[in-house]
Amino acid sequence: MTAARGIRFGADTLAGLRRAGRARLAAAGIDSAALDADLLLAHAMGLTRERLLVTDPATAVPAAARARYEALIAERAGRVPLAHLVGSREFFGRSFLVTPDVLVPRPETETLVEAVLRRLDDRPLRLLDLGTGSGAILLTLLAERPGWEGIGIDRSPAAAAVARRNARRLGVASRARLIAGDWDAPLHPALTFDLVVSNPPYVPRGEIAGLMPEVRCHEPVLALDGGPDGLDGLRAVVAAAGRRLRPGGWLAAEIGADQGARAAALVLEAGLREVLVEADLAGRARVVVGRRPDPGRALMNS
Repeated sequence: MTAARGIRFGADTLAGLRRAGRARLAAAGIDSAALDADLLLAHAMGLTRERLLVTDPATAVPAAARARYEALIAERAGRVPLAHLVGSREFFGRSFLVTPDVLVPRPETETLVEAVLRRLDDRPLRLLDLGTGSGAILLTLLAERPGWEGIGIDRSPAAAAVARRNARRLGVASRARLIAGDWDAPLHPALTFDLVVSNPPYVPRGEIAGLMPEVRCHEPVLALDGGPDGLDGLRAVVAAAGRRLRPGGWLAAEIGADQGARAAALVLEAGLREVLVEADLAGRARVVVGRRPDPGRALMNS
């Protein structure tokens, strides 16, 4: 049997297809060839990976599932992101729908979620997520903090639609408003928030061509391009936080690994305090946080 793009898989058993898929992806330079091949085979067969791993390797795979798998392997070998092929990605222990209209949620962004959760409990608050994409940050925070409500804004109407689907899947749609627009422009000028979060575009424009093919060819450039120095998105977020944060409110934004000092300076220049750059698990700068001063609280504590 000949697979997509002329790849011959041969055996129709589970073991044979796993072996052939892994070899094809490894030859294409996919670092996670074994894992990706297993996940694609499980997806093609309508199984979880855990179920796949306990299934008898000699099991014959139906022809329709073989055809789906072979086509998926061919696309992954062409560097289509795994999340686009299976339609979802796990983030903070939850499954998010993913399409080419949004960035694939990444483990390092969990650093931002953790930074927020360490600082704020479940007391009711309103948060704003700028450049929400799939909604991973906003919706995770709402799921973790049942007393919160929030608004997510993305320049792409298609991205906002993906976020709305994720809100329904996660059971937080009643506390999440997801809209299309340019940063905070769609909001009433008087609307304020206790928390502003964002994963803005932060790749310097000249570096986009050097990104992995999965990113530069398949993810939305609007969500990547941070302008000449990579900080245009953060500048917009910080400006919006200056307009929107209530006294005592927090800002938390994802940044590039080499942007810590410059990001902290931007936040300080906007008048925020308690500014800190936090690192991800790899020790790289990943999140800048800051807080709007609360004169009333300072007076009470004096």
